[in-house]
Amino acid sequence: MGYIDVSGISYALGDGRPLLDTVSFRVGEGSVSALIGANGAGKSTLLRIIRGELKPDAGSVGIDGGLGVMDQFVGHVRDGRTVRDLLVSVAPGPVRTAAEALSQAEDAIIERDETDTQLAYASALAEYADAGGYDQEVIWDHCTMAAIGIPFERAQYRDVSTLSGGEQKRLVLEALLRGPEQVLLLDEPDNYLDVPSKRWLEEQLRATPKTVLVVSHDRELLANAADRIVTLELGAAGNTTWTHGGGFGTYHAARDDRMARLDELRRRWDEEHAKLKALVLRFKEKAKYNSDLANAYQAAQTRLARFLAAGPPQARPREQNVTMRLAGARTGRRVVECFDLELTGLMRAFDAEIWFGERVAVLGSNGSGKSHFLRLLASGGTDPDPAAGHLASADQVGAPVAHTGVAKLGARVVPGLFAQAHEHPELIGRTLLEILHRGDEFRSGLPRDAASRVLDRYGLSASSEQTFESLSGGQQARLQILLLELSGATLLLLDEPTDNLDLVSAEALEEGLRGYEGTVIAVTHDRWFARGFDRFLVFGADGAVYESDEPVWDENRVSRSR
Repeated sequence: MGYIDVSGISYALGDGRPLLDTVSFRVGEGSVSALIGANGAGKSTLLRIIRGELKPDAGSVGIDGGLGVMDQFVGHVRDGRTVRDLLVSVAPGPVRTAAEALSQAEDAIIERDETDTQLAYASALAEYADAGGYDQEVIWDHCTMAAIGIPFERAQYRDVSTLSGGEQKRLVLEALLRGPEQVLLLDEPDNYLDVPSKRWLEEQLRATPKTVLVVSHDRELLANAADRIVTLELGAAGNTTWTHGGGFGTYHAARDDRMARLDELRRRWDEEHAKLKALVLRFKEKAKYNSDLANAYQAAQTRLARFLAAGPPQARPREQNVTMRLAGARTGRRVVECFDLELTGLMRAFDAEIWFGERVAVLGSNGSGKSHFLRLLASGGTDPDPAAGHLASADQVGAPVAHTGVAKLGARVVPGLFAQAHEHPELIGRTLLEILHRGDEFRSGLPRDAASRVLDRYGLSASSEQTFESLSGGQQARLQILLLELSGATLLLLDEPTDNLDLVSAEALEEGLRGYEGTVIAVTHDRWFARGFDRFLVFGADGAVYESDEPVWDENRVSRSR
């Protein structure tokens, strides 16, 4: 059994702005604690400090037990790594070191098959076995079977980029939960997971004897799995933490009580401050005419000075304000028509009609083709008409979606895509102000003062001079929604839009969509978010696509040859 003890952590950004201010909390043995807070508040940075990747400006971290880490990037790995590489990256330290040495020895012997490289390869094999590498491969076999349905021997050299985001997450979660480390740091492990996998994760977290600190914005997962909630609260001099000793079910009531208590303490402090100032002034005036009261005047001054030196009570944490004004416009009545549409190698042929103003949620397991369906519509369908309105860039939609049949967009339909993985190579290296000021092929640029105002409305004004890639996942998601707002899209295609959004931002998106004059098609596994939709297009486990009046969350992985 392990624990995490965070004591007095302070950390400033490279430009000198304070991010964390004397952050302290403890995750006890066997506890599953959730770390929540606004996007950009420093949750991922705090996890990097806990794991030793960043050095804090002040404070210390104590950890007992081996440490296993799931990074936020898992789920959108698009480089050349293989399944084996990904599993090695989350393996215990000795296995990871031996596996990397073995890989280098294999490369060397392939390049030059001589006695010295053969001996080095034999030595690397022995060290890998001594480190427990082959025992770990037995665990990895269970992981690949559970996550993607094929044994490790067949899966190990497969590119991770060929797996869906949910399959990547499930693979790493399986490895960490089955591994020997007693302390786990999980940065948004539920992102990209379908609902059956989220329910599996909730069960695993309830059952595990490990000590877990998890960053998540999924309200149902928080309610079902976490026994303590650590909130990273916004502050002018750096963000601090408040720990609620109960679960998410009592969190909001406890937080409201705390805010009321802080307000009451501040009110009492202000009243006492006013009384002491009045006392000093009263004795000052009296001492002018009665020297016997000079000592009383001096005592009143001393009392006021001590009161001010002690300082006011803790200030009420700054509230996060996010307002999304998604406008849209009228289009033809038929927005999307699908005739005998088959996503090649994914789902069987289906027909569908989506009408103006509808909110349609696309549900189903990971890897069933839901994102491909959105990408096809974002590119204009089977026969795109560039003259009909802007289409998503090739960077967003990727390679053409293989299909048969017809997917057709209606009159005056202008699609706008929210990409699940936030892949915007065209934004890399550019600050938020620069992105909005210069515009692009889909939208006009904004004057700098107007750009600053709209960034403030999305809670991004403090990050206006940061580059896109330096933002947190939630901040990137908010910027992506902002760009959709400015683009004038009349058909919003949202691929897991709430995955990285904090609770306040997710509620702001829900409010923005309620006022949106247009059509919304969203792929989602967010059970709260799906409540605001009219119809449900379900990608079934048998390869069929069907409609439902109620959300369907129990579809398993599509059965297909792998």
